[in-house]
Amino acid sequence: MASVKLADGELYYQLDGRQGQPVLVLSNSLGTNLHMWDAQVPGLAEHFQVLRYDTRGHGNSLVAPGPYRLEQLGRDVLALLDALGLSKVHFCGLSMGGQIGQWLGINAPERIAKLVLCNTGAKIGSEQVWNPRIETVLREGEAAMVGLGEASIARWFTPGFAQANPAAAKRITDMLAATSPEGYAASCAAVRDADLREQLGQIRAPLLVVSGTQDPVTTPVDGDFISTRVAGARHIQFDAAHLSNVEVGEAFTQAIIDFLKEA
Repeated sequence: MASVKLADGELYYQLDGRQGQPVLVLSNSLGTNLHMWDAQVPGLAEHFQVLRYDTRGHGNSLVAPGPYRLEQLGRDVLALLDALGLSKVHFCGLSMGGQIGQWLGINAPERIAKLVLCNTGAKIGSEQVWNPRIETVLREGEAAMVGLGEASIARWFTPGFAQANPAAAKRITDMLAATSPEGYAASCAAVRDADLREQLGQIRAPLLVVSGTQDPVTTPVDGDFISTRVAGARHIQFDAAHLSNVEVGEAFTQAIIDFLKEA
């Protein structure tokens, strides 16, 4: 794993695939890290150079004082691209990563070739949802993160998947339990304050929206809201909860490949 130096710390990334292929950036969800995409990388790397990174506050990246802002998270991506000499990339983000993708599509359209927004919304939750969580995490620290990891199984996976694949589910929820409480709380604030509903129509990149039919966090209605406001956007749904890339694996990966390789 390598890193680029930002003004306030280091952003860690991993690059897989053959040099010279189109670059696809993968952006993680709140409370995970770049390894949430492990199952996708072998298939994607046959067609793209895959650039994953730990969003600030997560994994091995910097944990700067919060609260964070969505613009700040988006500009971290632009700094990463600049450091690697990448002028234009495909971008796929899930949940918080999908909000970062929306910001990039709106504010840095010249850097985005095609855009994939997964299990996300133009507005996710409310202050009534986010503020108590932020307060609990800052008050209780690591103990709160462990509790969130256990509670997230019901939101991130359907009961059938969690029961049939306990090791896979635990691998992901362990990422949440290991996330910095300060970084998590600061990132919750970025999601809490993000509202892109009035700006979606500015996205011009070809867009694929991915939803999970059993996602209680960002429902297919949220996906419809995005896709109907972006010209030419396509919306597909999988029988999955919030982490559709983990739950449906190969079908998710193939859908991304098919969309990105279309002429």
